[in-house]
Amino acid sequence: DIDFCQDRRDEVIRYVQEKYGRDRVAQIITFGKLQARAVLRDVGRVLAMPYGQVDRICKLVPYNPANPMSLGQAIEAEPQLRQMRIEDDRVGRLLDIGQRLEGLYRHASTHAAGVVIADRPLQELVPLYRDPRSDMPVTQFNMKYVELAGLVKFDFLGLKTLTVLAQAVDMLARRGVEIDLSRMPLDDEGTFELMSRGDTVGVFQFESPGMRSLLQEAKVHNFEDIIALVALYRPGPMENIPKYVACKHGREEPERLHESIEPVVKDTYGVIIYQEQVMQIARVFAGYSLGQADLLRRAMGKKIKSEMEAQRETFVQGAIARGVDRVRASYVFDLVGKFAGYGFPLAHAAGYALVAYQTAYLKANYPVEFLAASMNFDMGNTDKLGVFRQELQRLGIPLLAPDVNHSMAEFTVEAVPDGALGIRYALGAIKGVGRAAMTALASERAAHGPFDGLAGLAQRLDPRAVNKRQLEQLAAAGALDALNANRGQSFAAAEHLLRHAQSAHNERESGQISLFGEQGTAAAASQFRPPTVADWETAERLSRELAAIGFYFSAHPLDGYAKGLARLGVVASGDLAATLRAAGGVATLKVAGVLHNKRVSRVRSGGKMAFVELTDTSGAFEVVMFSETLAQADSLMENTRPLLVHVNARLEDEQAKLQAIKVEDLERAAAEAGGGFRVWVGEAATVGFVSDLIGRQARARNGGGRMSLIVSTSAEEIELALPGKYPCTPQVRAALKAIPGVLEVQEL
Repeated sequence: DIDFCQDRRDEVIRYVQEKYGRDRVAQIITFGKLQARAVLRDVGRVLAMPYGQVDRICKLVPYNPANPMSLGQAIEAEPQLRQMRIEDDRVGRLLDIGQRLEGLYRHASTHAAGVVIADRPLQELVPLYRDPRSDMPVTQFNMKYVELAGLVKFDFLGLKTLTVLAQAVDMLARRGVEIDLSRMPLDDEGTFELMSRGDTVGVFQFESPGMRSLLQEAKVHNFEDIIALVALYRPGPMENIPKYVACKHGREEPERLHESIEPVVKDTYGVIIYQEQVMQIARVFAGYSLGQADLLRRAMGKKIKSEMEAQRETFVQGAIARGVDRVRASYVFDLVGKFAGYGFPLAHAAGYALVAYQTAYLKANYPVEFLAASMNFDMGNTDKLGVFRQELQRLGIPLLAPDVNHSMAEFTVEAVPDGALGIRYALGAIKGVGRAAMTALASERAAHGPFDGLAGLAQRLDPRAVNKRQLEQLAAAGALDALNANRGQSFAAAEHLLRHAQSAHNERESGQISLFGEQGTAAAASQFRPPTVADWETAERLSRELAAIGFYFSAHPLDGYAKGLARLGVVASGDLAATLRAAGGVATLKVAGVLHNKRVSRVRSGGKMAFVELTDTSGAFEVVMFSETLAQADSLMENTRPLLVHVNARLEDEQAKLQAIKVEDLERAAAEAGGGFRVWVGEAATVGFVSDLIGRQARARNGGGRMSLIVSTSAEEIELALPGKYPCTPQVRAALKAIPGVLEVQEL
């Protein structure tokens, strides 16, 4: 297995073809099988059953890629499938035929990474297959049988992290900072401090909450610590983590097995972590040769009883010959055997640790370039981009809005007015626009300068590269704001833009030159007239932005509730972990957020539970709701609706786990939470009129806040308290500001 930069993997394959001969290098065949859902879809199509019916049946088959369920198991486990089979003969026939065909090969494909290299033409050794989508031959034997045929199989893997590192280095070079990854110092204190804090979003192998918690507990003081943590944080070795951490920090003494073994386990504080340590112990403690030690490692790893008993006698006799008593020798053999069962190769751990250190080094010393490169390789994953955005906010790094006059197709580093560096949002990361089209748009801007308004964009746009939907998404994301601040108008102008662009393109293609030259071009641009459309209200603007980008960018719907949230005692999602740590790990809290997504599933008892994703100004978080709470909240569960949720919260692996106990409409809760508004009006003569309007606007909803009017005269300001209670919400505030004569509205 060899990992290469993802973007350059094909270069490696081409290299070995040229180096060893195109007739001696091939990819490896794989066979796609008809699994439960696939066989139902294929058979349903042949039986001409309605697609919707087949789709419903398929969704009743549990889907678990790690442990696929057979069709027979699914029928046994799912009562609805059995019922449908009895009630509908066509469904019965579908399931019967499906069970007979399940497991058969469906199609041939090529192994994602596997390549074989031979010392002679491959046609002399194995049958070959030609994949019509590839210019390389493919073996007709799969990966298991090519090795039995005597061929060496290589896995040429594309590792995204290596590409991120390469791109970050390129970005740094563009501002004159030269970094040689192969000569990077392995003793950078800033890197060790970053890892010890668990600030490892984007750091290879160390991003998970569990790994970040381990870093905070174990601390990193040198490169060897990173290697050990890479090897330990896996099923099996994880049970040794408490012992490793306790011995590392001197809370426990390492077990001293024998003086000859102590140097072997010194760097891992007495814990056997690596396969190489097992081999070294066999050599220094029991006198094994290297070859014998490797056989012992394999026997222990496979736990073959007969081999283990034979090895035990050899091991014990070797130790006795070196002056160790039989009881101690047998004890050491058992202990080594326990570790060897899941020991990790030191070489593998060191290779991964080096890549982890390199990413941590770049994040500690050059976070802007590192995070920009990381975002480029998760461009299609809006959830991950949202995580990176939160990390940028935490680090105080500006994320600049998408802009057709500044953004490239990818994320780029850009200086902000105060001289600091920020990251410019990628046009290609906007949903539904496509990287190729945005590359063409950025190339046009680079060649001929910034676009001058919507008219200038229409004149220079290539209608073959960009369509109406893409222009609408650019407008919704705010990427056209620099050309026209009215997003509603830019969105509505998409079709007009394309028609004008097509006319301009046809004129250029025909080679016609206006009688008035460039003045003619300017005149043509001046003919472009976008439709007269009002700008979107804040709520619609944010909703469209969310749909185009995947998270709220320019603002958040909860921004207007800031004082209400404080009065209600709401904890922001970004503060949950710290709040729970201070409370001893468990607390009952209030959280608030805009509903973003909901996944409902059934529990064994037959009831329902839901995983509800909410977003607040700190980012996204998840709340679990069980059937009783879910039923109570059902009428409130609408996407983009602001909710107040009372939760039982606990801290687990430095992550807040939330279970809802009550759900409320946030607007109503904020309206009833007190506070109020001070409203400035223009002239004393309008007070009665404005007061009447305010009463009608605000009293329509119940509230618990107070209201006062501030009237400015030439000599003084007069404050008039209005009787009654009023709701204190962003919606009411917006309604008040829209009343004629109102100058300003201030929330108390």
